Amino acid sequence: MKYLIITKKQIISVLCAVLGVVLGIVGAVRILAVSEKSLPIYCVDRTDKKIAISFDAAWGNDDTETLIKILKEYDVPATFFVVGNWVDKYPESVKALHEAGHQVQNHSDTHPYFTKISVDKVKDEILSCNEKIESITGITPTLIRVPYGDYNSAVINTVNTLDMKAIQWNVDSLDWKETATAESIANRVISKVCPGSIILCHNDADHTPEALPTILKTLKDKGYEFVFISELIYDKNYEIDNTGKQIKIS
Repeated sequence: MKYLIITKKQIISVLCAVLGVVLGIVGAVRILAVSEKSLPIYCVDRTDKKIAISFDAAWGNDDTETLIKILKEYDVPATFFVVGNWVDKYPESVKALHEAGHQVQNHSDTHPYFTKISVDKVKDEILSCNEKIESITGITPTLIRVPYGDYNSAVINTVNTLDMKAIQWNVDSLDWKETATAESIANRVISKVCPGSIILCHNDADHTPEALPTILKTLKDKGYEFVFISELIYDKNYEIDNTGKQIKIS
């Protein structure tokens, strides 16, 4: 009679192999889960040097006219994401942005945390802001930046059902911080921009107007071309990877 003798070393080898298979399965499931999460667009995979600068307008309005003048001086188109309540308070500024050739897009109606309200309320927030913008500009927004950058798959899927695209950013100027200076804002933006970047600024931050000329001039000198976000992104035949980068597919 023959006996099968298994050594301790062989047992350990088998257990390691099994563990490796289990971890591989777990890893694959985790990667799948990440890739299946609905994401907004943070930036765009581009071979050219096109980028976009955007401004969120939710509260004050002291610097909007100044920003329009600076953008005109450097011949730069910008995308402004405005809150419906801001539109109610400053309709003339919305009109001025539109007439200056900038795009006015959606930033919700009352600036709530979208993950803390119902899907129906999210739709109401988006559609109400769209109506207010369209009543002034004659153009219905196609893009939205969710308030506070607060989203989950349900929020993004809701945006998609409205035939709109959710837009985040990959370059945050941090111009809203109390410790921000014109120099820190400019240095941060310039150092982080790459082809396909979406830059986030605010229309009423203390030092943004002072930092903006340096940002625009330096990036243009580096060969970057500013375009609207709607021109930067792909409208169809694309995928969004797990970092939020939009990638063109054939």
